[in-house]
Amino acid sequence: MKRASPPNFDSTSFRRALAQFATGVTVITTRSSSGQLIGITASSFNSVSLDPPLVLWSLATKSASMPVFRTNSHYVVNVLSDSQFELCQRFATVKGDRFAGVSHAAGDSGMPVLDGALAWFECHNRSRYEEGDHVIFVGEVERCGLHPDAAGMAPLVFHGGGFHGLKPL
Repeated sequence: MKRASPPNFDSTSFRRALAQFATGVTVITTRSSSGQLIGITASSFNSVSLDPPLVLWSLATKSASMPVFRTNSHYVVNVLSDSQFELCQRFATVKGDRFAGVSHAAGDSGMPVLDGALAWFECHNRSRYEEGDHVIFVGEVERCGLHPDAAGMAPLVFHGGGFHGLKPL
C-alpha cells in the first residue's frame, strides 16, 4: 500500500481549515474506580452505526483524564444545548472538581448524566484506537435520551474558533 505524501501545510493552516467544519459540543463524563467524577468537553463526536448503535469521540493522549477513560467500562456523551455554554467552559478549563455545583444524575451504569443536556448517550467503552496524538473511543450505546423540550432547543456549536447557537434556515 502506498504511504501518504508529506503535508504541504503547517499546523496553523491545518487548524484554520478544520475550524471551518461546524461541530456539536459535548461533555463526556465517567467515574474513576475511586468514585471521582470525571468530565471533559469534546467536539470530536460522531455517529458510527445504527446496528449495533455505535458512536465515537477522541481524546488527546496527553490528557490527564486519559487513564480513566482508557480503562473504564462506561462513559456518557452529553450533548450540550446553546444555553449550556457555561458547562462547556467549565469542563474545558476548570481545574479541580469540575462537578462542583453541577446538577447531574447517575445513569444505569452509574456514570453521570448532566441535567439539562439536549441529548445523552450512555456507552459501553467498546474499543479504542491510537491514531496520531489522540485516542479514538468507540462506544456501544446501551441507553440514550432527549431533553423533554429538545424540539424547541438549539445545540451548542463550535465553528471558526468560537461557540455559536444554531438557527433554522
